[in-house]
Amino acid sequence: MSSPENRPAGRWCGRQSFAVNEVLPQLDELLFSSVEGVLVESVDVTDTVVRVEARTTAGRAACPECGCWSGRIHGSYLRFPRDLPTAGKHVVVSLRVQRFVCAEGSCTRKTFAEQVPGLTRRFGRQTERLRSTLVSVGLALAGRAGALMTDAFKVPVSRNTLLRLIASLPDPATAAPRVVGVDEYAQRKGRIYGTVLVDVETRRPIDLLPDRKADTLAAWLAERPGIEIICRDRASFFAEGATRGTPQALQVADRWHLWHNLGEAAEKSVYRHRGCLRPTSSQSEEPQEEAEPVALSPWPTGHRFAERTRAKHATIHALLAAGHSKRSVARQLGMTLNTILRFSRATTPEEMFTGQWQNRATRLDDYKPYLDQRWQEGCTNAWQLWEEIKEQGYPRGYASVRDYVGRTLRGKPQPVGPRPPSARAVTRWILTDPDALPEADRLHLKAAMANCPELTALAEHVRSFAHMLTHLQGDRLPEWIEAASATAELPSLRHFAQHLLRDLDAVTAGLTLPWNSGVVEVTSTGSRCSSARCSAAQDSNSYANEFYWRDRGSSGHQSPLRATQPRRRS
Repeated sequence: MSSPENRPAGRWCGRQSFAVNEVLPQLDELLFSSVEGVLVESVDVTDTVVRVEARTTAGRAACPECGCWSGRIHGSYLRFPRDLPTAGKHVVVSLRVQRFVCAEGSCTRKTFAEQVPGLTRRFGRQTERLRSTLVSVGLALAGRAGALMTDAFKVPVSRNTLLRLIASLPDPATAAPRVVGVDEYAQRKGRIYGTVLVDVETRRPIDLLPDRKADTLAAWLAERPGIEIICRDRASFFAEGATRGTPQALQVADRWHLWHNLGEAAEKSVYRHRGCLRPTSSQSEEPQEEAEPVALSPWPTGHRFAERTRAKHATIHALLAAGHSKRSVARQLGMTLNTILRFSRATTPEEMFTGQWQNRATRLDDYKPYLDQRWQEGCTNAWQLWEEIKEQGYPRGYASVRDYVGRTLRGKPQPVGPRPPSARAVTRWILTDPDALPEADRLHLKAAMANCPELTALAEHVRSFAHMLTHLQGDRLPEWIEAASATAELPSLRHFAQHLLRDLDAVTAGLTLPWNSGVVEVTSTGSRCSSARCSAAQDSNSYANEFYWRDRGSSGHQSPLRATQPRRRS
């Protein structure tokens, strides 16, 4: 092996040596082929890091403040931007850049550092090609998944770094939307809400508004007169904002919300007729002999207060029978004269039954027959019973109902037989396509409607609305509203039908045109979108929360009451 003195001109760099005259021009062309004014001086390679030492060769630079060119050098310093990895090793560029003195005397900057186009930027810690790679990863995978991917190719960054790089990108130029979807999104659920606007045709978010007020939406729409169709729910502030902002645009009420509101009205109607859900017994009931009422003493035997009262009563009457005066008995027993008088007037201890032992009237007495009836119908939930009588005007709290159920109703036997279906189950059967309803549920629904003609009428109205909705027959809506408004026994359904008249044009358009707010619902309920660069969800998920029959595109049908998240009434 030749000695170091006899080796060609080169330099020892870590564990490997490179011939400067041969390798550096190739590295310069390989690493900085698209960058002008950079000269590679050396490369140090270790087991984990590749350090490239380079310097700028520009003789002058333009001031970023005033744009004046200057060739007067003030000094230089080192920057260490990270670059794309090579051979599984981290690459760090040790770049010496120059600081120039601004030649313009009126400029606020006295000195400035040069930036290498395509390689560095102000306050940047990565090279431009590494930055563009991280931006691509962030746009494809977002925060957490993107951070895991950067670990795989040896450039680990946090999810916040990826999100910050995405947020720094300029918004892409978008064409003026023609069909816009409007919905709310929660910045802080239950407290702070905003408005999200989505281009329904391209399925991409357009803008986020800080609140959901009609004035804010109207101002945004007024700046975009090219909007022709607005897909929205039935919220009053969206309807008012759309009318004021673009009066020439056609408003389309979303079909999911219409079906959801109909489901709520149907459940309330079924709940009002829950007494008809219990099947009638075919067996004749044999008359039972009534048991003789047992005279229960208000003083339970063995109770310490009862026994003490009986003992006092016997002692006082014995002393009075022996000839003692009432004042003498009071002194002997350590009682007041009034107490001796009360005991002396009572012929039996039971006459002293007062205070906490007496069955005093309570505000629950008027509701006890209803509670007994609901208990016999199979409702054994004290909280549900309390909510039911609270709607009837019961002014007190839950504790009294709980105590009455625990002390009185728990001991009563319930009727033997099958438990009646719940109002929610019957509602689900009514809202389900009859062809997709299982045979057992179909028989249960038939039995329930046989006992209640109102439920039969409700099922007919619901299925008529579903047929109109799935086949986009909005011209039949006035006829349906007139028929549903005539059902005096179904006030919830009548109220729903009359409420449609307030927004008749938008509802008719929603039941006629193919437009809907499915893409807006996916955007507003999915991950937060901070700018218009965020793409909408995939087409396969656009109707993930749709529950009306045809648009779900599956054989299984569910009630809108089983939505994944509670929604406000629209």
